[in-house]
Formats: sequence, structure tokens, C-alpha cells
Amino acid sequence: MRETGKPVILSTGMSTIEQIDTALQTLGGERVVLMHATSTYPMEPAEANLKTIATLRDRYAGIPVGYSGHERGLQISVAAVALGAVAVERHITLDRTMWGSDHAASLEPAGLEHLVRDIRVLEEALGDGVKRVFPGELAPMAKLRRVPA
Repeated sequence: MRETGKPVILSTGMSTIEQIDTALQTLGGERVVLMHATSTYPMEPAEANLKTIATLRDRYAGIPVGYSGHERGLQISVAAVALGAVAVERHITLDRTMWGSDHAASLEPAGLEHLVRDIRVLEEALGDGVKRVFPGELAPMAKLRRVPA
């Protein structure tokens, strides 16, 4: 894969840190996106371990870290973005009740649309980290503030 020069999306599901180290030494860090994952289908929230996103980002500085989700629902995938995931991968299906372990952990088309919508709202809500008074606060401030700043 390294010799092809093609991008690699590397899932960390079922892997130890030492195995991830070896994989990245083999692949190189260029053109790799590292995806935090727990390969349980469907994954229970207690197994998400989303703080691993920061662990991977700190350990492999310069390599983008995303999230590969196998949970029911959208909350954990949205939280992964809030914790710094730069990409989200989810399985999709036409019907979650179909036979097979992947379907229960997959999103139907409407679920995928909701996930994208929620991630976009979250990205906007995260802001830029600069504390400021927003225009929408000016009227309440004039009405409610008792002490001039």
C-alpha cells in the first residue's frame, strides 16, 4: 500500500497501540487517516472509549484521527467530532432489521442525513474559541446587567 502512494484509511479496531505503531511504521504517516474504532457490531456505548481519539492524536502527531462507528444511534459519532475526529465512517443499510450483524449497527439513509446535519450543527456550535459578546446578547445585556462593564 505504501508503494502505491494511495491514501489509506486505517482502522484501529481490534488493535493494540503496539500493533498500530507497527502498521504506521510499515505504511508511513503520509496519506494516512487513523480511525479510532471498536469492532463490536453493534457496539455498546461503554466500549466506545472516545477519549482514545485524543490519545491517538497526541501519540501520532501530524496524522489525522477520525472515528469509525458501529454503534446504534448518532450521539457517539457526533461526540467523536466534538472530541476532534476529523472524519466519521459509518456503515449504511437500506433496512436495519435485515439479517446480519452489520445491519443493526448501520444507519439507514435518513439516519445518515441526520448524522451529517448534526455534525454540521456541532461544527458551527464549536466556534473558534475566542470569547466575545455576540450581537444577540446585546439587548439582554442592556436589560439585565446592573453594573457597567
